[in-house]
Amino acid sequence: MDRGRAAVEGEARLDDGTEQGEVLFMDGQVRDVQGRPVAGAVVDVWHANTLGGYSFFDPSQAKYNLRRRIETDADGRYRFRSILPSGYACPPDGVTQELLNRLGRHGHRPAHIHFFVVAPGYRKLTTQINIDGDEYLHDDFAFATRDGLIPRYGGSRTPRLCVPGA
Repeated sequence: MDRGRAAVEGEARLDDGTEQGEVLFMDGQVRDVQGRPVAGAVVDVWHANTLGGYSFFDPSQAKYNLRRRIETDADGRYRFRSILPSGYACPPDGVTQELLNRLGRHGHRPAHIHFFVVAPGYRKLTTQINIDGDEYLHDDFAFATRDGLIPRYGGSRTPRLCVPGA
């Protein structure tokens, strides 16, 4: 992930407002293994757009669209607003899809949101959450879905992801 964009404290907007999509609000808390909040942790968060494309790789998007660095507040909390991402597939003519075809596997990923979390004195955490209701939620070609990484999603009437334990 490009480190060029400065971290904002506590709350951020990921989308640049150019794409129409279902609005998503997410809040969470960074805690240590004893459950204590970690203030000042930096949470890098990024995801694909509604067409399954990532900024930096999709030339139609602005450089930092759907990517932010958020510094947790004194209680280890962060919050962001974005749009609900879409799942995507490998390029059908690419070498990854060719390999998957030979293995008898599809090349689809469910909708998901990536996170890097760093704080002084702690190991870096790399993780993702998967969006409930996606057709490929439990059939991710990258085998990245875990039940504990599927937060409850309220849908359009309550556009908030609730991360367990947050």
